[in-house]
Amino acid sequence: MKKLKEFLDNIDTALMDDNKILQFEKYYEMLIEKNRVMNLTAITDRDEVILKHFIDSAALLKFHRLSDERIIDVGTGAGFPGIPLKIICPGLKVTLFDSLNKRVGFLNEVIDELGLFGIEAVHGRAEEGGRDKSMRETYDIAVSRAVANMAVLSEYCLPFVKTGGYFIPYKAYEIEDELNEGKKAVSILGGKLERVEKLDIEGNGRSIIFIKKEKLTPKAYPRKAGTAKKQPLI
Repeated sequence: MKKLKEFLDNIDTALMDDNKILQFEKYYEMLIEKNRVMNLTAITDRDEVILKHFIDSAALLKFHRLSDERIIDVGTGAGFPGIPLKIICPGLKVTLFDSLNKRVGFLNEVIDELGLFGIEAVHGRAEEGGRDKSMRETYDIAVSRAVANMAVLSEYCLPFVKTGGYFIPYKAYEIEDELNEGKKAVSILGGKLERVEKLDIEGNGRSIIFIKKEKLTPKAYPRKAGTAKKQPLI
């Protein structure tokens, strides 16, 4: 975990300690072990996991400091970026949201094994969660590394964010065309593009998009399951 510690030390030397390193080590072991029986990641080499999952998840902290915010990770998969952010910033209140129950089961195992508190794994579709009164517009930040274009991902995520909060997707380094295509959706859903931060770590390029929630999402959104993907707001 040397590279991860070096990356975080360049941001703030207080972000990592020996206990957090042990948690990341255990997380890696559990990820690889479970990956033998279910598809969690195509990346299994230790150095690659550290770079493309752990450091990549932590990249947000280079541009935005976190403390005790309420965060939802939509389409979290194997727990990225939600679990690394929780390990590094233990005061966060994190919801890991995923549509596959088997993955949620794995996430609960990780939460228990790592002794994490103030974090939960929830099974469901984003279109349903975004309409749930207990979740809709209650989060300070929605993050996502899910593979979907900006128009679709915005409809999945912005309904979770409260006014004044942020939707922060992790996207490819070259993002300009996709951002232009997603402008209409972001605006309809109550958001406004604030800034784009870019970084490249050993050839692993990433854009971190900051979309501020300026007004409530209209009640019509998110639309029923599958609609955003079939009929994106472009």
